[in-house]
Amino acid sequence: MDFTISLEQRQFSESLHDFLRGADTPAAARAWAGGDHEPGLKLWRDLGEIGVAALLVPDEFGGLGAGATDAVLAFEALGYHCVPGPVVETAVVVPTLLTGDDARRWLPELATGNEVATVFAPPQVPLALDADIAALTLRIGQGRVDRVDGELEPVRSIDPTRRLFRVRGDGVPVSAAAGEPAVDLGTLAVAAQLLGAGRRLLDLAGEYAKQRHQYGKPIGQYQAIKHLLADVVTGLELARPLAYGAAVAAEAGAGTVARDVSAAKVAAADAAYRAARTALQVHGAIGYTAEHDLGLWLTKVRALAGAWGSGAVHRRRVLAALKGDK
Repeated sequence: MDFTISLEQRQFSESLHDFLRGADTPAAARAWAGGDHEPGLKLWRDLGEIGVAALLVPDEFGGLGAGATDAVLAFEALGYHCVPGPVVETAVVVPTLLTGDDARRWLPELATGNEVATVFAPPQVPLALDADIAALTLRIGQGRVDRVDGELEPVRSIDPTRRLFRVRGDGVPVSAAAGEPAVDLGTLAVAAQLLGAGRRLLDLAGEYAKQRHQYGKPIGQYQAIKHLLADVVTGLELARPLAYGAAVAAEAGAGTVARDVSAAKVAAADAAYRAARTALQVHGAIGYTAEHDLGLWLTKVRALAGAWGSGAVHRRRVLAALKGDK
C-alpha cells in the first residue's frame, strides 16, 4: 500500500487548517451546544465553498469525486478545530450511500453545504446526530435504507455539541447502495476526527507546559511532563497510519476494509483518550473549568471514542477477521 500524501492533498490540508484557524470554531461549537446553530451552519456553508462538503459527492452531482484518503485528511482538520454538526453524516455517509433519483435530489444541495443530513444505523449507530435540523434523516439496516421523518426524542450526550436523537417512525425506502460500506467510511471519518482532536489536545498541553511555571521554570522542562507528552505523540503517530491504511484499502476495494477500519477506530480512540487525559493532567484545575477551550476537545474525544461502534465492538471485528470468521 502507498500511504504517501500527494502535494495537492498536502496543500488542501494546509489550506483547510488555515481557513479554520481564522474561523473561531470554539465559538461556533459553544453556540451549537447552546442551541444557536447559525454560526455552525454558516461555517459549514463556508467549508462547502472550499470543497469539504463535496469531497465524496460524485462529479455528476456537483461534487469532487475524491476518495477516502482525502476524507481522512479533511476530517483530521475538522477534529483538530472542533467543527460542530453532523459533518460525518453529511459529507461522508450520505454521499456514498444514495443512488439514482434520490442522489439527484439530495447530493447537489449537500455538496454546497446548504443542507445537512444525518443517519442512524442500529445497533452500531442507534442515535441520529442533530436530527432536528437535518433536511434528510436516513436509517440504515436490515439490508435497506429508509428515509425517516418521525418523532424525535432528545438523548443527553456527554458532549454538548453532539445533539443526539432517538428517531421513531416508519421509513420510506430510498435508492441506495449497500449500507455497510457507508457505515465503515463513517467510522473511518470519526477515527480521523479523533486523531485531529488528539493532536489538538497535544498542542494545547504543549503550549500550556511552556507557560505554566513551578519552582522557577516551565513545567515542560520537567522529565515527567516530557514523558507524558512523548507517550501521546507515540500513540497518535502509531494510530495515524492505520487510518490511512484503511482509507487506501477502501479506495482499492480490498476485502480487509472492515478489519482495517475497526483497527483504525480502536487505535485512534485509544490515542486520543490518552491525549485527553494527559492534557487535563498538564493543565491541572484550570482544565476542569467550563470557560477553558480544553473542555471542548475533552468531551469531544470522550463522545467520539464510543460513537460509531465502541472499542469492544471494533476489537471483536478485528479478532473475527484475524480468525477468518464469517
